[in-house]
Amino acid sequence: MKIIEDITEMHSLAMQLRHEGKTIGFVPTMGALHQGHLSLMQHAKKESDVVVASIFVNPTQFCPSEDYKEYPRDMEGDMEKAKGAGVDILFTPAVSAIYPEGYRTYVEVEGLSSVLCGKVRPGHFRGVSTIVLKLLNIVKPHKAFFGQKDYQQIVIIKRMARDLNLDVEIAVLPTVREEDGLAMSSRNQYLNKDERMSAAILYRSLQEARSLFEKGEMSTEKLKDAILSAFMGNSSAKLEYVAIVHPEISEEEKDVQKGTVIAIAARIGDTRLIDNIIL
Repeated sequence: MKIIEDITEMHSLAMQLRHEGKTIGFVPTMGALHQGHLSLMQHAKKESDVVVASIFVNPTQFCPSEDYKEYPRDMEGDMEKAKGAGVDILFTPAVSAIYPEGYRTYVEVEGLSSVLCGKVRPGHFRGVSTIVLKLLNIVKPHKAFFGQKDYQQIVIIKRMARDLNLDVEIAVLPTVREEDGLAMSSRNQYLNKDERMSAAILYRSLQEARSLFEKGEMSTEKLKDAILSAFMGNSSAKLEYVAIVHPEISEEEKDVQKGTVIAIAARIGDTRLIDNIIL
């Protein structure tokens, strides 16, 4: 596995690979790799000639009061995991290279960036859109791979790619979960033993809503009530929002149907977690 830190080197190699007719699969990450990340890399390996993964903890997607400095970092361990997953090139740029002194250019997908998680994390998706666009421009992949857990992020990135005519396919793979259903996330490392047990309520509540839907319930309010009821019995978990929306997050659904998305965010102690299902 080749490790590249320099942006110009990465860009030049990507252009060379494209000139040679090689297909590039790309998995952008913030490190602290878990099986969810590795599954994306393994899938990219099956569909690409060359797999590039990036590790970059992006400061512009953290709000001032959030955990940028505390965000888990394990570069040595991540390198071993990425190599084991079949990554050919690991791109690890410095913050000063991505955002040099005087940097002023940002990208925002209007409307989609200010709802759901965007309401409570102002500026977050502007940071996400900006770094993803920069990485896509540097790595020049034919296909970029993302997990469904970050559903709103995926919708925003897909819209950005479409609106800006980016020459890349955005591939979305199912959320990888722990045995009790908790979506794998780097932030799960923050949870103590009791909080980890409580965190299973996110997926369990979504399953309650799914069960109602599969029995024929089409009312948005009744599905929301099922999720709220599930959280009421868990004192360690504070539901931040539950939204039942159109697949493109364009509007809240009055009545659910196949393809409707249920997205939730909750705080388990001090840790904010998200999850979703597609009905």
